[in-house]
Amino acid sequence: MEYSGYVEPDGYDEVIFRGDVEARRFIAFWLRGGRVLAGMNVNIWDVNDAIGDLVRAGERVDTSALGDTETPLGSLVGASP
Repeated sequence: MEYSGYVEPDGYDEVIFRGDVEARRFIAFWLRGGRVLAGMNVNIWDVNDAIGDLVRAGERVDTSALGDTETPLGSLVGASP
C-alpha cells in the first residue's frame, strides 16, 4: 500500500475507487471539487508517481475516467474536463 497527498478526515467531498475493492487490488482517490487531494494504491504497483502527479497538478479531473481502469492515469494530468 502506498499513499500520496494528504486530506483531513472532513476535507473531501468524494472518493473514487479504481479497480477491484473486493479483491483488494484498487486505487482510492480522495477529491474535493473534482480535484485529487490524495490517492492510495493497494496491491497495484508502479502507479504512485502518476497518483502524485495528479495530486500536485491540482486540476479538475474527469471522475469517470479516473475510475476507469482502461484510462491511463498519466493521461488525466492536463486533461481538464
